[in-house]
Amino acid sequence: MPTTTVQTAGQKVDVPDIADPSKVAPKDARELSKLFFDRLAVLEEGTPEYSCARNTLIEMNMSLVRFAAGRFRSRGAEEMEDIVQVGMIGLIKAIDRFELSREVEFTSFAVPYIVGEIKRFFRDTTWAVHVPRRLQEARVQLARATEELRSRLDRTPTVKELSELMSLPEDEVREARLAANGYNSASLDAAIGGSEDGESALQDFIGTEDTALELVEDFHTLAPLVAELEERDRQIIHMRFVEELTQAQIGERLGISQMHVSRLLSRTLTRLREGMLT
Repeated sequence: MPTTTVQTAGQKVDVPDIADPSKVAPKDARELSKLFFDRLAVLEEGTPEYSCARNTLIEMNMSLVRFAAGRFRSRGAEEMEDIVQVGMIGLIKAIDRFELSREVEFTSFAVPYIVGEIKRFFRDTTWAVHVPRRLQEARVQLARATEELRSRLDRTPTVKELSELMSLPEDEVREARLAANGYNSASLDAAIGGSEDGESALQDFIGTEDTALELVEDFHTLAPLVAELEERDRQIIHMRFVEELTQAQIGERLGISQMHVSRLLSRTLTRLREGMLT
């Protein structure tokens, strides 16, 4: 293979010339990677020669990223592009941290970095609602335990059964179940399948009208009407509906008969109702 001799750090270094590193076969990439790592060890970081050798290493080992990303092929094509891009970050980190003195194959060293970066991507970006990492991990454990017990018991396992299998307190199992709801979300405007008109959205089925809003409007209308009442009439309204006194108790306080209180209360309420309707 043709090489290019470069001068760096007071010595000459031969660097192989590779027209298209991305098309190097995986088997050849393993052998050539050793050579390029050997060259990186003597090249000065930041020089054009170092960057060229490093970039060649990255392109030659892109097959490792495609291999690791293949574990997640069930994802859509658009998401696979993101997975490959994230995997490339893991590959670059592996290249920058690899040392030949480790006496391990670069592939064995790099794949965990690549897969770890992809899993971190899923953990940090695919949850619709942010939950603590311990609950994210508990969700995975919960899913496995649920599937195992469902196969074994031929029914949905109880919280107690899951707790025993997972070696977790029942409260943490319930918390993990609740956190699992944050993994996916749906738009309130999204159409719900099976609806009669085929266009109903989730927001059409959640929530209720707040009847308290009507009370707020009534209070705003009633306040000035009460303010126009005579002092004794306002006292009777307050004692009857705020202090919840009986008519007899109101009469005792005001020194009038219960019958008189009844007539005054009836007259005042009629006046207020008429005022509310006008």
